[in-house]
Amino acid sequence: MTLRTETRLDEIDWLILRELQADGRLSYNELARRVRLSPPAVAERVKRLESTEVITGYQATVDPARAGLPIAAFVQMRCARDRCLLKTSEAGDYPEIVEIHKLSGDYCSMLRVRTASMQHLEALLERLGRHGEMRSSVVLSTQYQGRPVESAPEAVPFVTPSAGWSRQPRAT
Repeated sequence: MTLRTETRLDEIDWLILRELQADGRLSYNELARRVRLSPPAVAERVKRLESTEVITGYQATVDPARAGLPIAAFVQMRCARDRCLLKTSEAGDYPEIVEIHKLSGDYCSMLRVRTASMQHLEALLERLGRHGEMRSSVVLSTQYQGRPVESAPEAVPFVTPSAGWSRQPRAT
């Protein structure tokens, strides 16, 4: 596993990222106009964001339901040691899996899956069951899909008891 160092982003970088996350097809001229820089300056910043892997790619956003995969579900896996999904399978074995997250805690991974029907989901769960224990949840609706990455809010200052918190009960 490669650990990357954190890239420092300034306000202009965040403006560029906000615009590109909203529309990755913007020309440098239009992007420059929106962030109030020259096109060469914007191009240089975008290239730096790409080279430092802050920007990792550009893609089309597809509506899975309209593409024939209306059922979304999350599946938590507790794999048997000798049948770990990540070690005994390849991505092509399970095209329904769109994300796999390794977890801490009781379950070893969380899968996000897409299927064409409930029968398709049932068949997928049967195939996944060979790897160990599962817990699944069907998605009813999604509120923040594709939410853009934003700059972190400023840290909330820690308030010590002497700076305003009292251990004494309030008088009523």
